[in-house]
Amino acid sequence: MLKLGISTCPNDTFIYENLIVGNAKLSREISVEYADVQTLNEKVLAGELDIAKISCAVFPSVADKYTLLKSGGAAGFGCGPLLLSGISEIFNPSEITYLPGKNTTAAMLFKFWLFKFLQKKEINADYLRFDDLYRKLCEKKITQGVTIHEHRFTYKRDNLHLVADLGEFWEKETHSAIPLGCSVVKKELGADFAEEVDLCIQKSLTLAWERKNPVTDFIRGIAQIDDDNIILSHIKMFVNEFSFDNKGVKMPSMKDEISIFTIMQTE
Repeated sequence: MLKLGISTCPNDTFIYENLIVGNAKLSREISVEYADVQTLNEKVLAGELDIAKISCAVFPSVADKYTLLKSGGAAGFGCGPLLLSGISEIFNPSEITYLPGKNTTAAMLFKFWLFKFLQKKEINADYLRFDDLYRKLCEKKITQGVTIHEHRFTYKRDNLHLVADLGEFWEKETHSAIPLGCSVVKKELGADFAEEVDLCIQKSLTLAWERKNPVTDFIRGIAQIDDDNIILSHIKMFVNEFSFDNKGVKMPSMKDEISIFTIMQTE
């Protein structure tokens, strides 16, 4: 049985629901593991998942063992991670900035912003799970951190301050959509199977788009969100034509001079 790993976020469950429940069934049986994106990144780095949704930032590190699928990802405009503070709109470099995982695109975009905007190569950062990070920001237990997912829709409600829209900065600097997440499959499973997975994801997504109510009990039951309006906003922001086919999305590359990975290599 093959192992599929995706997050609990509504965009992932919206895309993959019909594949998981059998409406767009693969030829091989799968078991599903739900985890935060940093955990998924780590499992793919260790080769523990056969099919997975991961951060685009980590893909170059696993490209020798995993095939990048054209569907199932998350990319777009106006949907990037936010640098937030509980106390001010001013970035404080002397304070620790908390990031939602070492290998996440959010962490890399923060480094990109820090280097390009502030001309700083020194990074005073630590890591927390994305939901714990946001909760501690709200509780004023940490000063500043990079948040992802639905927190773009809730930070004003929760009296947090926007320091920088890291996705918007990426767009202005690169003139490209933000490559947040991508789906991958182990190369050892073969090119034909990778193509089958792509087609099944696309069928699953097409069925999801066709139904009357985008938010299903399946999505609602797995999401760590108790508001259908926020779930729907999350889906509308992170599921788009790039989720069906990522053609045209500028993927991070170790050789790309303006890549976020250039910043990593200067640390």
